[in-house]
Order: sequence, then C-alpha cells, then structure tokens
Amino acid sequence: MYGSDARGWRCAVAGVLLASAVLGGCSSGDSGGGDDPEPHDTRTAVGQRPKGDDPYWVNPSGKAATALAGYRAEGKDAEARLVERIAREPVGQWLTPEGAQEEARGFTEAAAHADRTALLVLYNIPHRDCGQYSGGGAADGDAYRAWIDKVATGIGDGPATVVLEPDALLHLVDGCTPDEFHEERYDLLKGAIEKLAALPHTTVYLDAGNPGWQRPEVLAEPLRRAGIDAADGFAVNVSNFETTERSIAYGKDLSRLVGGKHFVVDTSRNGNGPATQGDPGERWCNPPGRALGEPPTTRTDDPLVDAYLWVKRPGESDGTCKGGPKAGEWWGAYALGLAKGR
Repeated sequence: MYGSDARGWRCAVAGVLLASAVLGGCSSGDSGGGDDPEPHDTRTAVGQRPKGDDPYWVNPSGKAATALAGYRAEGKDAEARLVERIAREPVGQWLTPEGAQEEARGFTEAAAHADRTALLVLYNIPHRDCGQYSGGGAADGDAYRAWIDKVATGIGDGPATVVLEPDALLHLVDGCTPDEFHEERYDLLKGAIEKLAALPHTTVYLDAGNPGWQRPEVLAEPLRRAGIDAADGFAVNVSNFETTERSIAYGKDLSRLVGGKHFVVDTSRNGNGPATQGDPGERWCNPPGRALGEPPTTRTDDPLVDAYLWVKRPGESDGTCKGGPKAGEWWGAYALGLAKGR
C-alpha cells in the first residue's frame, strides 16, 4: 500500500550529498506514465519553503523535482506548472531496507544544512502489508532491531521527524497479520519508539490509521501496547484520502483515549476526500479523481495537531492497480491529475 523505490532513493541521497544534483545513471523510477520527461539536473528546480510556514526540508532531488526539471527542459510548461505544486513541497523520505543508515544521514544532514527538519518514514516491519502490493519488510525481529539501530545511527543528532510503520498496528487489529506475530510486533514498535525518541532532535509519530477504517476505540489499547506513551504522538490518514476535517475529529477522539497525545495528519492527497466508486476493497489504491490536500505546515490552528504533512509522496503509485506501476514508483499521469484536481 505504501512502498518505496530503493534504486530511486539511493540515487536521490547521492544527489543530496553531491550538491543535490541528479547523478548520471539515476532515474526517477518511472514506469506507467507513458509521456513522462527524461530526468534532468534538478539543482534549480525547487528551493525551500519559508521556515515560518513549514520547517520541513524539500528534497531538491526528489522524483517530483526530477519530473519538473524534465518538463521545463522539454518546454512542457502546462505540465511543469502542475507538477511544481508537488515538487515545491516537503514530502516524506521513505527509507529503504538496504540503505537506511546512509539515507537517514544524508537526508538529515541536508536538512540541517538548509536549517530545516527531515521528514522520514520507516516502513520495514516484518510481514509488512500482509503480502499485498507493498509486502516485504525485515526478515525477522532481530533483523528489524538491527535496521532500527542503523536508522538511529544515521539520524544521530540531526533534525528529524519520523512517521513509524504505516499499517503495522492496523493489520494487528483487522486480523491481517497472523496471531503468532502480534506480541513480537508490539515489542518491535515499542523498541523502535524508545530508540528513536532518545535521539536529541528527533520526534516520533506512530501510525494510527484513518477515520474510514475503524473507530478510535479500537486503536487505543494497541497504541498503548506499542509504546505510544514514549512517542511524541501518532499519525493519521497516512497514504489515505480522508478529509482533513474528518481526520482531525478522529485524531482528537483517539487522543482523548491515549492521554492527550498530539498527532499529525497526512494531507497529501485528500483534497477531494476519499473515493466513493469502485470496489470498496481497492478504493484506497490509485483512485481516480483525487486531488492534493492542504500544503504541509505546522500552522494548523489546533493545539493537538502538530502538523499537516505530505507523508505519502503525491505522484507515486499505491501499487499495480488501475493501470499503475508498482508501489512507490513515479506515475506522471496520476501526479498531474492530483495537481490538476487541487
């Protein structure tokens, strides 16, 4: 459901560490877009947003920035204006299993150099996504703990906000993850929170679903068992399409059940709310007619809502449904549709 393109992000980190240039041989990981531009140097494509509006770092070598540079180079001004709505905003950096330490270090160092904070997404829990479009994850609990150690080493004393393990709790509650893995998963999440929260400049938000999935009461005890007390809060609507209004109401109800914890809302693709047509079981996967939501910001006008974030990177596929490429790959046509719908 979420996914990441490991090759593309290794290239992105290399670009960040070398003056944010797109290196020779790296691509945007595109497939399925058909008319997407060729990758170009992104050094002048995008800059940072005003820190007072949003303290999070914009990756100048991200896939949207690469697409933007390509459209501009090819004179496709209309497409460039649309995709710029994505490229200019900070989005989540989904760390890969094999390169997490180097990626975490590269992203946080680049963010610190720009006087911003890196937004990192950790998505490597064993038995991830129940073998669906984004199935995979660490081989076992020991491998996951070692991976978290590498992430923590990479972040070090750098500035970072971590969104931890989308869907991991939900799939415990909905029965998707077999019972024999439940206790281990709670232990892994709790250990990850404690390890990351101990870092001096890192905040941690554990994924807690969305209002279209379950009642808040169903998530309260799982959140406590997973160590929410040691986290800065939880995240809602990650990679989903529920409206900001519904997400905030859901988050507030859940907050009351877990000691008043703060939360963040993923607004990346919720501009038109969730899809209401098609197979209910796949309305979350590349639904047509969606739109970008509120731009990322920490100015939410609500003391419980720490930020609106674009955790899911708009324009990247949810999976091989409705004509999309594999999960995490750039899909130019879908990106343009999201930007046009805003």
